[in-house]
Amino acid sequence: MASFANRLIAWQRAHGRNDLPWQGAEVYQIWLSEIMLQQTQVATVIPFYLRFIAAFPNIHALASASEEQVLACWSGLGYYARARNLRRAAQIIVEKYKGEFPRRYEQILELPGIGRSTAAAIGALAYADHLAILDGNVKRVLARYCGISGWAGEQKVAARLWQQADALLPSATHVASGDRVDGGVPNTRIATYTQAMMDLGATVCVRHQPRCGMCPVRTDCVALQTGRLATLPSPRPRKIVPERQATFVLLMHEQEIWLEKRLSSGIWGGLWCPPQFDHETAARDWFERTGLDATGGERLAPFTHAFTHFRLHITPLKIRLARKPVQAAQPGGVWLDVTDALDAAIPVPVRQLLLKVKPTSAGR
Repeated sequence: MASFANRLIAWQRAHGRNDLPWQGAEVYQIWLSEIMLQQTQVATVIPFYLRFIAAFPNIHALASASEEQVLACWSGLGYYARARNLRRAAQIIVEKYKGEFPRRYEQILELPGIGRSTAAAIGALAYADHLAILDGNVKRVLARYCGISGWAGEQKVAARLWQQADALLPSATHVASGDRVDGGVPNTRIATYTQAMMDLGATVCVRHQPRCGMCPVRTDCVALQTGRLATLPSPRPRKIVPERQATFVLLMHEQEIWLEKRLSSGIWGGLWCPPQFDHETAARDWFERTGLDATGGERLAPFTHAFTHFRLHITPLKIRLARKPVQAAQPGGVWLDVTDALDAAIPVPVRQLLLKVKPTSAGR
């Protein structure tokens, strides 16, 4: 029987994803795609990737951009620390490596926002480095194929998965860093294997109802042979998800809305949001202290936004001003036309709210 790696490589070339926009591109595009793909599916990433590349076509363009520009282009993709880390990493690359993406794994690993698996993926896909990856999809593949129980977030379980990831790599013969085949073209065997691991987990060895009949390694998959597909990998220990409340004040004058830039740290760091309060009483108290003249207030339908570690229940309070104040409601904010605000660096729930209050063409 062919090795695990050889079967995956053959399968990927015939059935894997071979038309992704960053495949075969330069290391800058590969790096960007790997950061965007952290905790985000390919179908979601592609339009953001294309927009980002159009705005920042190279490392120098990204390094010289403002945080506001980068966050605006990233807006809607979530996990905004990734965007800030990308910009900071680009600046480091320009300062330390003269704009050339670092070549060595240890150098890549030192960049902001890059962990062991992401650094390995960049090295394997861009430089044919003989390195194993272990993202969420690959953890699931290995847990099932090798019969490794336990939650992957536990250190001892993660260590076993990394051990297997290294052991199952294709032979290092002829795929060492710098090897050339086919008249000078970089050896793509390790890159194909790395893509195969990603593709298998994303399209075949999925979380629910895996498509085992399409799997190239099903004949010796421990989970399939022992009837443990439903229990491997072991789920994360269940815990109570905290519930939080917030009131957003949508302070509006005609077609403009008041937004404030949040601090760089924390949730939605550096993004533009309406004033936020823990409850409606605090929101109304704040508004009364501003002394602004309002024609009335309207409580919009509440909704919930789920984060990784908690759920935020948002109550929007829409207040229309009779007159636009000469001075800002408070420092750190700006009046924006709602249409312009939709192009700014705003989080998803704020975008949803702005779409609801955006004036129609007939109302203009």
